[in-house]
Amino acid sequence: MLVWASVNSTMKIKLLKLHRALALFGFAAMLLWGVSGLLHPWLTTFGVQQAVFAPPQRVLNLQDALPFEQILKKAGVEQAQFVRLVVAESANLLQITESQFAPRRYFDLNTGLELPNYDPVYAAFLARHYLNTPYAEIAKVERIEKFSNDYPAVNRLLPVYRVQFDQADGLNAYVYTETASLAAVSDNTKHQVQTVFQWLHTWSWVPNAAETPRVLLIAVLVGVLFTMAGSGLAMLVLIRRKVRAAGAKGWHRIAGYVLVVPVLMFSFSGVYHVVQHGWPDEKSQLVMRPAIDLQKLHFPLHSNWTELTRDLPVTGLSLVANQNGELLYRFALPLSKNGVPDNAQAIRTARFDGVQPTGPAMYLNANTGLLWQDGDREMAHQLAQLHTGLPREAVQQASLVTCFGGDYDFRNKRLPVWKFEYGAPLNASVFVDTATGVLADITLNSAKPEIWSFSMLHKWSFLGGLGRDVQNIVMCVVVVLAMVMMAGFGLSSRRC
Repeated sequence: MLVWASVNSTMKIKLLKLHRALALFGFAAMLLWGVSGLLHPWLTTFGVQQAVFAPPQRVLNLQDALPFEQILKKAGVEQAQFVRLVVAESANLLQITESQFAPRRYFDLNTGLELPNYDPVYAAFLARHYLNTPYAEIAKVERIEKFSNDYPAVNRLLPVYRVQFDQADGLNAYVYTETASLAAVSDNTKHQVQTVFQWLHTWSWVPNAAETPRVLLIAVLVGVLFTMAGSGLAMLVLIRRKVRAAGAKGWHRIAGYVLVVPVLMFSFSGVYHVVQHGWPDEKSQLVMRPAIDLQKLHFPLHSNWTELTRDLPVTGLSLVANQNGELLYRFALPLSKNGVPDNAQAIRTARFDGVQPTGPAMYLNANTGLLWQDGDREMAHQLAQLHTGLPREAVQQASLVTCFGGDYDFRNKRLPVWKFEYGAPLNASVFVDTATGVLADITLNSAKPEIWSFSMLHKWSFLGGLGRDVQNIVMCVVVVLAMVMMAGFGLSSRRC
């Protein structure tokens, strides 16, 4: 018993010395990442956002349009990665994506004439639409082909257009024309707050040549905070006090019982995240399907449009191809049970939770005009096989994703998508978009523990059921209390 008591006493002394030795560095780490961490909820709650949630809508009517094959032949377009109808400012247009990083081309449906250099014009129209500023003057439209501090990799979509409005608040929008999506929106205030967050939280001021030292130093400092919190927890368990200590020391210990676990959660998930994702990729992870042959358009869709779409409200039309090279018209149908978010709070929630914009798709053979019975699930399977190069037998499970979640979150800005769970040799979740043929995302199974850690332990997504505002408030209160009662009182008691 005496030996055990001696060992126990020695352990307590070592824990106390370790805790005090790390106090100054732990205080600095908690203050630095605590204060900067508070800026993120501010950005998501009060930062400027879109005023309109859904992309532009207009009734599709091809009755008086030229046949697509005539437009394509006149333009000399034999292959393309993606062809679809888009709602532009004054009319619906045919949009052609010949390659992922080339400006998209646009054609008048009635005359077949190309609208030269229209991609930035379309981007400006979309920016005005999403920000509900139809008559706002635009100062500049700039094409962005790589991520930066102003347009970080968290936005996923490239290339985009930065549409800068000619107004004092510095309002600008980043628009992705392939899916008519608003990738990001900012103004002077949001830019300043985001810059401070990046400087303090991710150390974006460090030059690219010093990426590895940046990651290692952040990991060490946040690791010190985790070690200090861990030693504090051990002291709470091993060192029992019959009488509460006076002043800051007493308050520090009381706060420890409540706040040490949240500090451990934040610091552990922070270290885990920076080690796994500390080296950001400046390229988009989206992969478009190979170009499809457009020379098999023989069915006169335009002359049969009225009959085909009778009692069938079509919200989108694109050209896709199955694995046999057969061209298909893909009709996007509305999802009537979902209303479009129409107020600021509903839009903010929908941005993070996701809203399925369309219902089931219908496919029509572009050569024969016959219905392609296999449908959207089969198309998704074929796209997954195309992008992965793996046989269908490697798929363990397939499901339709209609809202954002843990392994496919709001950063992807694309719904609905199909999710395929793959076993060996890929061991990953693959997400494909049948509307565009794009490989939207791929998540390796080995990366999923970190995704769960960052979502649950760092962003506290387990509180999501209470609403995003409640989640942000609870997190902010905990962080402030930790900085004051654990960091502040702890450093004060060390000097006593």
